[in-house]
Amino acid sequence: MKYLHKLLVLLMTIGFHQVYAQTINIQSIKKHVTYLASDELEGRAPGTKGEKLAIQYISAEFAKLGLTPMGTNGFQQKFDYKYNKHPHDSTSKVFVKKKGSNVVGFLDNKAASTIVIGGHFYHLGIGHHHSARDTSKGVHNGADDNASGTAGVIELANYFVNNKKTEANNFLFICFSAEEDGLVGSKHFTSNPTLKIEAINCMINMDMIGRLDPASKKLMVYGYGTSPAFAGIIDTNDKRFSVVIDSSGMGPTDHTSFYLKNIPVLSFFTGQHNDYHKASDDVDKINFEGEQMVLEYIAEIVQQIDTKGKLTFTATKNKEQGRSKYKVTLGIMPDYTADVHGVRVDGVMEGKSAELAGILSGDIIIEMDGNAIKDIYAYMKQLAAYKKDDTCMVVVQRGEQKLKLKVKF
Repeated sequence: MKYLHKLLVLLMTIGFHQVYAQTINIQSIKKHVTYLASDELEGRAPGTKGEKLAIQYISAEFAKLGLTPMGTNGFQQKFDYKYNKHPHDSTSKVFVKKKGSNVVGFLDNKAASTIVIGGHFYHLGIGHHHSARDTSKGVHNGADDNASGTAGVIELANYFVNNKKTEANNFLFICFSAEEDGLVGSKHFTSNPTLKIEAINCMINMDMIGRLDPASKKLMVYGYGTSPAFAGIIDTNDKRFSVVIDSSGMGPTDHTSFYLKNIPVLSFFTGQHNDYHKASDDVDKINFEGEQMVLEYIAEIVQQIDTKGKLTFTATKNKEQGRSKYKVTLGIMPDYTADVHGVRVDGVMEGKSAELAGILSGDIIIEMDGNAIKDIYAYMKQLAAYKKDDTCMVVVQRGEQKLKLKVKF
């Protein structure tokens, strides 16, 4: 009897909610990824039958969980956009009209602030689309990129609906469309939010979380520097993973759209691999046990964030993404989807040449050293001509004004 008494005391001490905590179900992860990355969905490209099937599936899962539809049409937030049909051909500027739809569900905890948990469900469709890595004509199922992250959004929604606890934040679960076309879906949401954007406490993003290496267990966490609160939450000595942190709030995925609205962000990624943007990114290569571990880890982090009140946003010194053949960088994030004459600046990186010269987000670069900048290709060609310590006279369109700004690289 005394042993039973001790057990009851122990349970009361550590909390029943911890003993019977909701867990991430590996079979559910498998079910989501297997369907979303099946040939039936044909790579989930915007405006296709496959995208519609993915939207129906995600919406049905959100409905089962009792989430409140928070799109503009039920769970869907539909949008139109223009896309360059041949983005890797510098001589072509053929824009086509496309349609996309985010899927948005809300868990209302009657709180003043909301945590966004998201990931893109869109992928490249059939054929190589605009991927420069693969010219095959097969179905690009995108099991890791990003059926894995979409499954993560659904399963974290399930976790927070069923964990027997009412958190201090609401939750908005978003699966984004058209990420591969230039973060179009997340940009549309942050420009047309379906709740007050000021109420968003932070954004948690998952992009390619399905290929955790069993040996290295490397897990990349981006956005660490976007709020001082994250320093006390992200443990780089966590024994389950080799956690690699990056302070930058900018990157080639959807958390960037929220960072540019001064919202703290964290983005999770299990690493690059040879199947990235190839037809070989299939379900048989997903490490489901690893994804389960990653999602349990993210759930723990979100629970800690939930105790911190309204997070403070911090702008970060951002790294330019990808490998560069250039000797210098201007320090901007171009808007690849803007249908403008020139290059629209979507973001300016702290401490880089553009910021020091006075270039602002929203400016359109139309000239560099007397050379017309008609599009991103002209911009890249001109940028390649400079080396460190060179100067350049940049002309930008800012509203009705044309401004000449001297840039030093």
